[in-house]
Amino acid sequence: MNSAPHLLLLQQSLPPISSLQNPKPTLRPSLPAHNSTPGARKSTPTYITACAKTTRKTGGRRKNPDDYHGTLTALNSKGRFPRKSLGQHYMLDSEINDQLVAAAEVGEGDVVLEIGPGTGSLTNVLINAGATVLAIEKDPYMATLVSERFAQTGQLKVLQEDFVKCHIHSHMSSLLGSIESAGASSRHAKVVANIPFNISTDVVKQLLPMGDIFSEVVLLLQEETAFRLVESYLRTSEYRPINVFVNFYSDPEFKFKVPRTNFFPQPNVDAAVVKFRLKQPTQYPPVSSTKSFFSMVNSAFNGKRKMLRKSLQHICTPSEIESALENVGRPATVLLSNMWEKLS
Repeated sequence: MNSAPHLLLLQQSLPPISSLQNPKPTLRPSLPAHNSTPGARKSTPTYITACAKTTRKTGGRRKNPDDYHGTLTALNSKGRFPRKSLGQHYMLDSEINDQLVAAAEVGEGDVVLEIGPGTGSLTNVLINAGATVLAIEKDPYMATLVSERFAQTGQLKVLQEDFVKCHIHSHMSSLLGSIESAGASSRHAKVVANIPFNISTDVVKQLLPMGDIFSEVVLLLQEETAFRLVESYLRTSEYRPINVFVNFYSDPEFKFKVPRTNFFPQPNVDAAVVKFRLKQPTQYPPVSSTKSFFSMVNSAFNGKRKMLRKSLQHICTPSEIESALENVGRPATVLLSNMWEKLS
């Protein structure tokens, strides 16, 4: 295996981070009212109290925001409360949903994958933009709620599955095929989602290699994760195999920050939106085998404090490694941990 082109790929630069935008935070929801009466029945549902919020005018027409009241009323209707185990944090600002959809440039006739639709606040914006939406929802109560809410639109299909375990490529291929057979023009689908922070890496790893299905992926992530995924400076100790993976399959762009006050319940961290423009398979960096390439990447990072010559010796012979390093202007004794520093 010739490692020279692989090592050259490790030195590619990521795109710069765009300027931050700070959406105006909205009111926080009041805490759920707990029943403190002695002997209260355990089956009594927990309700969430919503405060008044003013409607906005958008694009010259009056719009009832599907954020604050919509989310809390929907949860109350099913006697539900956000589940920490599922990483549920519901968006309370419809303007941010509008910005998510705008970032993906969703328009009439687009096919969009949404992960974790919850009460359907983002789904509503996608459908109003003219998209057909495939929503993957793990929580059976939320899957039922969002299905019922948009049953009359004919623009939503809900799968009650765990996204991490589902065969999304098969589902999307089937949906796109059925739309094309109905006479609609063929095009790549898009992903727009406010995902649970605890599955961010799994979602990124599953979606980015699907350039044959999706043209772009717009995700609302934990802010720290968002910065790390689009970090423009390769000469940093924060550089990880996931950065190599992201840059291999896409061109990532930091879009805007989302303060934690826009969620219910409020998380302990702020969020941010990242847009990944997926590369087509023909645009991937030229490696003989992606499996071998990422195996080499992981091996190199697992031994960051070792000489690359030793870290990669189970993949190539010492002479092949030394020759590859020489081709990219690196000494045979170089460590991965200071490889980027030597570029300056």
